[in-house]
Amino acid sequence: MKETEWIDISQPLSNNIGHWPGDTPFQYETAFTKKETGSVNIGKIVTSLHTGTHVDAPFHFDDDGERIIDLDINIFIGRARIIDVSAFKEINVATLSQFDLSGVTRLLLKTAVPNQPHTFPEQIIHLDAQIAPYLQASGVKLIGVDVPSIDPLNSKEMPAHHAFHHHRIHILENIMIDTVEPGDYDLIALPLPLIEGDGSPVRAVLRRCSEKGR
Repeated sequence: MKETEWIDISQPLSNNIGHWPGDTPFQYETAFTKKETGSVNIGKIVTSLHTGTHVDAPFHFDDDGERIIDLDINIFIGRARIIDVSAFKEINVATLSQFDLSGVTRLLLKTAVPNQPHTFPEQIIHLDAQIAPYLQASGVKLIGVDVPSIDPLNSKEMPAHHAFHHHRIHILENIMIDTVEPGDYDLIALPLPLIEGDGSPVRAVLRRCSEKGR
């Protein structure tokens, strides 16, 4: 039997990827060519840590919060469940209570907003901060969304970010799951080991699984 293939759910990084208004855009250039070095091409990137598919560290919204290097990498590897919330205008406890979250450690939400890497959305559906204690009680340790933020794009208070941090739930944003069916998957979404980082780009991948796991 052919082994189940991994599905890439990361936004491809390119010089025309959408980014937060006013933030540092992604830029790649070949800093040194093989002709110049005599042996190799050497690339250079400049980017915000919150462009494309990425993980937020608590330091992103809390001066005393942990940096990326402080986060337990096991949070970002393991069983995940995708649920389709695209039919709902609000994502709150009432919404999530309609889904079976038993045994779920990592929850990925498919919203009605199409994930288009080259276009930064003008509006998104955000998460009610009251979801955080509800999910913590269910055993969830990672929330993933297919939009750039779990809070409204113009939010300064960022209530959902703070609530999820308070309840020890980590945040994965801008995953691409438009064409991925709801269900249980193995997830790998490892951040880079950035010592001072308030976030990190990730290469997020899924593999369909049929067995129950954690």
